[in-house]
Amino acid sequence: MITKTLSPELLHKMNAYWRAANYLSVGQIYLYDNPLLKEPLKLSHVKPLVVGHWGTTPGQNFIYVHLNRVIKKYDLNMFYIAGPGHGGPALVGNTYLEGSYSEIYPDISQDEAGMKKLFKQFSFPGGISSHVAPTTPGSIHEGGELGYSLSHAFGAVFDNPDLIVACIIGDGEAETGPLATAWQSNKFLDPITDGAVLPILHLNGYKISNPTVLARIEHEELEQFLRGCGWTPYFVEGDEPEEMHQLMASTMEKAIEDIRQFQSQARSQNNTTRRRWPMIVLRSPKGWTGPKVVDGLQVEGTFRAHQVPLLVDGEHPEHVQQLESWMKSYKAEELFDEQGTLIPELAELAPKGNRRMGANPHANGGILLRDLHMPDFHIHAVNVPSPGAIEGQDTLVLGKFLRDVAKLNQDQRNFRVFGPDETLSNLLGAVFEVTSRQWDAREVNNDEFLAPAGRVLDSMLSEHQCEGWLEGYLLTGRHGLFNSYEAFIRIVDSMFSQHAKWLKVCLELPWRRKIASLNYLLASHVWQQDHNGFTHQDPGFLDHVINKKADIVRVYLPPDANCLLSVFDHCLRSRNYVNVVVAGKHPLPQWLTMDAAVVHCTEGIGIWQWASNDQNAEPDVVMACCGDTPTLEILAAVSILRQHLPDLKIRVVNVVDLMKLQPKSEHPHGLSDIDYDSLFTKDKHIIFNFHGYPTLVHRLTYRRTNQNLHVRGYKEEGTITTAFDMRVQNDIDRFHLVQDVVDRLPQLGAKGAYLKQMMQDKLIEHKHYIDKHGQDMPEIRNWKWSNHN
Repeated sequence: MITKTLSPELLHKMNAYWRAANYLSVGQIYLYDNPLLKEPLKLSHVKPLVVGHWGTTPGQNFIYVHLNRVIKKYDLNMFYIAGPGHGGPALVGNTYLEGSYSEIYPDISQDEAGMKKLFKQFSFPGGISSHVAPTTPGSIHEGGELGYSLSHAFGAVFDNPDLIVACIIGDGEAETGPLATAWQSNKFLDPITDGAVLPILHLNGYKISNPTVLARIEHEELEQFLRGCGWTPYFVEGDEPEEMHQLMASTMEKAIEDIRQFQSQARSQNNTTRRRWPMIVLRSPKGWTGPKVVDGLQVEGTFRAHQVPLLVDGEHPEHVQQLESWMKSYKAEELFDEQGTLIPELAELAPKGNRRMGANPHANGGILLRDLHMPDFHIHAVNVPSPGAIEGQDTLVLGKFLRDVAKLNQDQRNFRVFGPDETLSNLLGAVFEVTSRQWDAREVNNDEFLAPAGRVLDSMLSEHQCEGWLEGYLLTGRHGLFNSYEAFIRIVDSMFSQHAKWLKVCLELPWRRKIASLNYLLASHVWQQDHNGFTHQDPGFLDHVINKKADIVRVYLPPDANCLLSVFDHCLRSRNYVNVVVAGKHPLPQWLTMDAAVVHCTEGIGIWQWASNDQNAEPDVVMACCGDTPTLEILAAVSILRQHLPDLKIRVVNVVDLMKLQPKSEHPHGLSDIDYDSLFTKDKHIIFNFHGYPTLVHRLTYRRTNQNLHVRGYKEEGTITTAFDMRVQNDIDRFHLVQDVVDRLPQLGAKGAYLKQMMQDKLIEHKHYIDKHGQDMPEIRNWKWSNHN
């Protein structure tokens, strides 16, 4: 027995609104002209190249109209995340119907002329994409790549207690690793301080040409799976529109009532017991209301409805009539007036103002963004009496700064630290002095730092979820950072790419306000994974990052703790960037006072005069370094050279901001050719010790005048060994660097030859020592900087 939640009049109107959304969706996919079909449809009215995805679209239109109803009934603060790929026609069409689209794009007016432009622009050169994108009002989720909708939804509702995110999950999308893991996000939702996510699993049965797994398992098995993930699933299944409208209306109300009840009980009784939040499973035909049969083959309810269900072109002229019949089945003349405007009795079904999902401020997070209250990072400065005189653990120092950031912003509740169970390992544990890990599942004795609410989300061992949560958090107007082992940030390569692309497009949209930057802290890096071995040694994320637009990406490799503090203070204040910071956690020499560090980081690159001896003459060689460990080894090599070849003129250049190496024409941080040449000279040999793969530096500098560049870096050599032996295996150690200098400067003659032999002897001595003792030689472990003046 279906509960008749909707009156006959409201049912009629909602079905008509759904037809209007479907009509607009089909028009976007196919039509170039004649938007209201006021004349018989001709092939010339159809786009020369028809591109789009119909299969998921009518189901999403169905969901949207029902969400509109409950938003109005309950005055909900809600927006929509479209997980199914390429469902663009639905979101564009619905935001057009509610008016938010035309407010942002006035030329796409709510009349026949505007409708024609709406149709033409879709998947058309110079127009909009076939998936939900930054150009789509009300969206924070790029629909091109599948898997992240649910994690984005949870990121959006953290610290947004009044917000509900309706997250539509495609059944193909549900097969991806990130989405399959994201079901567990409900164990991290605090019913008091956070909002709610309403997942709607859209089972339409097919992907591009295959069935979907969740649509083919038994009802009981699917229900058990979802309940096992901690949800209370409600099922809406069928294909008869009137029955489906009534069923969806009653089910939607039940889900909203559950959410409101859970939140009310938790907030009035301060009860944080984990709830089994509601979700909806909508099972409807793929390509619902579209062509049932085309050329003798079933289309509706099959994989053939996934993309363009009806080919309309010069080779299929007979399909023009079938397209016209399909579009006329929606009876547009009953939905739009003669001018092409949605009739008032249907327009009134949409929410008003910011309650429209296309106009919700949370989906344009920069509108809500508030600056962080920032502590003075100088108070955490490491006292450096002279370069290299003391050792320090860079991320341990940073952790105290982040603790203060968390504390200062507790009332604003707009800053979080994300990471896959690595906050303590990366030595950021000081944050737990002022906050906890958010965790709403069961607790047992000996758990540490767990609480229903907290500023840290690191209790889920999934880089995908941490990245997705943080992106959702940033896109809705908050701040945060993602700390990860360097090697395993590669897991989210593609997610980073999607976010960077999102930011790039947003810069071209005046109505999209800038959001806080996506900040990565990559610790436990390649040169500190000697104990974990080869699997944990991969600095390649840097190569991936610099492929993105220069307006978006920034890469920093601070050489010590004071530089790291200065860099991170800058990153947390920045907007609309992706900032990648690589820092170490093991004890290493500290080089710069805080005042010197601030100057050095502001410049991003510079000569370290205290390590150089070429002040009164041209250098014989430039020793350059980027990264904490490469810097240590360059300075150790310089110390050896200055001891044994005191007449050799050496210039030491340290790079903090990697993008300084690019020409200014390529990156806004890049050095001009004049400035680059003043640092590196036009013709002297440059021995460059780099944190990552050597080819990256060559890529950044290939246009420079001075091509006497010899880069040492990670060359995919590693195992479980000592820290120094990792450097030796990759030729970034001091002994190999000294040999490099001798090889490049034949004028050193016999002195150079003897020094090179001495370095070879040291390498052999090192190998014998670690094989016998299992640790590095004392002269390595106890080395201190000396310029041998």
